Amino acid sequence: MNPNTLVGDSMTLAAIDTPSVEYASLSPMLIVFGAGVVGVLVEAFAPGRLRYPMQLSLSLGGLVVAFAALITLAVAQTHDGANGEFAMSGAVVVDRPALYLQGLLLIIAIVAVGFMAERRLERVVAPVTMRRLAGVGGAESAAGAGTAGVGPNGGGVDADMFTPSGASVPNTDAEFEATRAGAVTTEVFPLALLAVGGMMLFPACGDLLTMFIALEVFSLPLYLLCGLARRRRLISQEASLKYFLLGAFSSAFFLFGSAFVYGATGSLNLSTIGASISAAAGSGGDTTLALIGLALLAVGLLFKVGAVPFHSWIPDVYQGAPTPVTAFMAAATKVAAFGALLRVFYVGFPALREQWEPALWAVAIASMVIASVMAVTQTDVKRMLAYSSIAHAGFILLGLIAFDDAGLGATLFYLAAYAFTTLGAFATVAVIREPDTDTRTSARNAVIHGATPTPTPRNPHLSGREATDLTQWSGLGRRYPLVGAMFAVYLLSFAGIPLTSGFIAKFDVFAAAAGSGGGVLVVIGVISSAIAAYVYIRIIVAMFFDDVPATGAPHVVKPSVLTTSGIALCTLVTVALGVFPQPLLDLADSASVFLR
Repeated sequence: MNPNTLVGDSMTLAAIDTPSVEYASLSPMLIVFGAGVVGVLVEAFAPGRLRYPMQLSLSLGGLVVAFAALITLAVAQTHDGANGEFAMSGAVVVDRPALYLQGLLLIIAIVAVGFMAERRLERVVAPVTMRRLAGVGGAESAAGAGTAGVGPNGGGVDADMFTPSGASVPNTDAEFEATRAGAVTTEVFPLALLAVGGMMLFPACGDLLTMFIALEVFSLPLYLLCGLARRRRLISQEASLKYFLLGAFSSAFFLFGSAFVYGATGSLNLSTIGASISAAAGSGGDTTLALIGLALLAVGLLFKVGAVPFHSWIPDVYQGAPTPVTAFMAAATKVAAFGALLRVFYVGFPALREQWEPALWAVAIASMVIASVMAVTQTDVKRMLAYSSIAHAGFILLGLIAFDDAGLGATLFYLAAYAFTTLGAFATVAVIREPDTDTRTSARNAVIHGATPTPTPRNPHLSGREATDLTQWSGLGRRYPLVGAMFAVYLLSFAGIPLTSGFIAKFDVFAAAAGSGGGVLVVIGVISSAIAAYVYIRIIVAMFFDDVPATGAPHVVKPSVLTTSGIALCTLVTVALGVFPQPLLDLADSASVFLR
């Protein structure tokens, strides 16, 4: 071998600069990912009886520590008017919008994990050993022998809202035996943490390749979580499969768009892409390839935010997924996806605004109008909230279309207001349950034998399912005034009624859109809000003005302190941001500058 070749190779290798890793700037994300990895190890090696308390403590502790690290980082990075820094050779951008969105995601995640840990809303058939520990006598066990272990007092124990055996076929003996064995699906906690880590990275990505990786990191755990509902297993698995298939298509669009953009600009870095396209547009160069790439990127991102016409997965997935997962997705995924969407358009493609703005007008109008009209036709509360989510995606797009600091600040505020409201709304839906007895068979037998109907417990679950049909909510506010009042607050906020966070959020984005020449969008948005208000008012009327059904009226199950405190926090934030919005408005405005 030629010695000169070796010398040349060594000189070439010596010229390569090793990338620096800014661990301090990445610490909030690293803490969340680290807690998720440790959670996987706990799931693999910890004894079954210790997994639930260990996973819950690890998840909440990791999120709280990550939030504390984020506060410290934000103070350091924004001191004296600074706007953060580039990390990982520009792959990650730690700037004001990223820090704002990451903090919001961590707060949402803390509330959502507490909701996932809820174990008082479900009661299932208990294994014999657990029943003995609970003090259930032998006579009751004998009495329940003919009803799969269900005695006069139910013979059940509290359980979470996730299936005990995700790999088993729904409604089979394998699933029933897993329930009787007291199995607990604690892997939902590390899956949630990994999803949160990906969501935190998504709006902070400085290049498209890292953004695609973050997209997959938070999407894959969500695909699994959607199929783990304890109730309505078939619709839950259908939701998971639909989300996976359509999500895979959207990811392919995003990746294909990244390839087109690389072909047009020679880079995947958003700052470089923005400079290259601006130079080409300023000199009269051809930007067709970049515009095609942007269109494909927008498909992938608009799918995640749930905007029309990429919204078809949302109603089915929101309805079929476990309600804690639905609440988490509805709040956190929209925050992360809009953060990435804002960064792509503001940093990478500002020079093509004249080309992409008409398309976003069409998407925003379709999202507001179609979703509001479709919500009127729904009878399931979770599907109503799903279409409400689609409509709100259209409202939030008005802030992006404004394309200035006011529009960006309005969008950031709207994301915070919407996240807490929708999280509290879905958590409230979960505590409203159908009656936990079934009188249909006993009533029929009573007619035949001339006896008094007696309720019979349902098997294998002892508690009623979530009462999501609107007809079941008649008189709910009369029977449970506090629950009805809190849910009414959320609905009024969705409708944009004054003294709620929704009013301030809509007013802010409408003002930003009108100020940038989008008066037509504002008029359509107001009309869509009026249509959607009918949906929300209809639920309030059913709760407070309809008569309570004589039989089959749903009841409210008192949740644990984790869910109770989460609902209380969401209600407080919804009202506080409607009455005293200025501190968060100022914070959102100060965070409305991207680092380029």
